Amino acid sequence: MKSRTGAVHRTTQETDIRALLNLDGRGRYEVSTGIRFLDHMLELFARHGGFDLDLRARGDLDVDQHHTVEDTGLVLGEALRRALGTKRGINRAGYFIMPMDETLALAAIDLSGRPYFVMQGRVKARRVGDFQTELLEDFFQAFASAAGANLHLKIAYGRSSHHAVEALFKAFARALRYACSCDPRLKRQLPSTKGLL
Repeated sequence: MKSRTGAVHRTTQETDIRALLNLDGRGRYEVSTGIRFLDHMLELFARHGGFDLDLRARGDLDVDQHHTVEDTGLVLGEALRRALGTKRGINRAGYFIMPMDETLALAAIDLSGRPYFVMQGRVKARRVGDFQTELLEDFFQAFASAAGANLHLKIAYGRSSHHAVEALFKAFARALRYACSCDPRLKRQLPSTKGLL
């Protein structure tokens, strides 16, 4: 089977980000964004998704985390879109419900080519580690837009903000893992009656 990888290099006056994503990897990662908690979440994404991810970001963190977080989401989404290629044979949609101690998070994704993002539930703390939690929505919105994905996320309940964010990333990774997976019975088919994704 042809390797499904996507490479992206995005440079602006605010950020410089390179990513290489292999959808058929083994959960290996090399991640550096300058925001350690975001690094940890992207490492979880790679491990739980079974993806290989090499992502390096330099951003204007002296101004704010916003540009780095949002642009990282854009780059990851674009890398996914490139890695998927024609999308023939993929499952296309996936969902996962992830418990983490007292917390429950849900993720559903459709690689439909029609970007849309919905998030329900709020993280209570303004920061988890060195990460500004309000930027979660910006990250996932950017990812969905660049990937052409319909993405729904929900924090159902939980006490710990750390657990809420971590459970969300794990659910996202596992839902995406299934959506990207290939069904050998449908390897020549596009998963759409429209004939276009």
